[in-house]
Amino acid sequence: MNPYVRELRLRSADVDACRRLRLSVLFTLLQEASIAHTTELGMGREMTLDRGLLWIVTMQNVWIRRLPVYDESVTLTSRPGKTMHVYFPRYYSLTDDQGDVLLTASALWALIRADERRIIFPEEYGIAIDGSDTKEDPPIPRMPKMPEMQKEHTYRVPFSATDLNGHMNNARCLDLAQDLMSSSLRERDVTKIAVDYRAEAREGDVLRLAFREDPDAFFLTAASDRTLFRLALSY
Repeated sequence: MNPYVRELRLRSADVDACRRLRLSVLFTLLQEASIAHTTELGMGREMTLDRGLLWIVTMQNVWIRRLPVYDESVTLTSRPGKTMHVYFPRYYSLTDDQGDVLLTASALWALIRADERRIIFPEEYGIAIDGSDTKEDPPIPRMPKMPEMQKEHTYRVPFSATDLNGHMNNARCLDLAQDLMSSSLRERDVTKIAVDYRAEAREGDVLRLAFREDPDAFFLTAASDRTLFRLALSY
């Protein structure tokens, strides 16, 4: 199977004040690559969205050697792993114009019914992606142990944070984390990102954010009546 490949040059809107690829934009690029490749493989909106099914990402890990910077040309590559019951693993890499790997990533995707918001068994809907696993693939995503949090913050989900699934987009979690951390940590080089998405947040929902900043790490959890997501950044 041919992988999905996209070449792009970072625009001003793609980077932060340090001129590095914004973390939320990185996660958006990974999401768009997943959807685009799934469409190329014949499992696009006609098989999913138009039938009342939504793709959701449940967990992501990113290992970063270097974030690309403003006006840099990069190549994003993605391929599916072997389906795990109701989960669809997917692997990613980002390389510079010399072919050097800047980062690798893995994610677990699933499908939910739009009306019931529950994960479905893909074979019941004729959905299959012929992926494979290799020894070169990054590990399946896992979450590190979360420490006790130090501070709290309240956040109401605005309309601008929602996406076509009707909930707060997964990439917004990275913006929340960077808004809450100190500027000194924000300016440092992030080396790993781990996110665990457990439930949806809708427009108008009030989230209880609990976070902790250590010398080389930042942790964030969000909850309403239950835990919505957990995030860990390593520096």
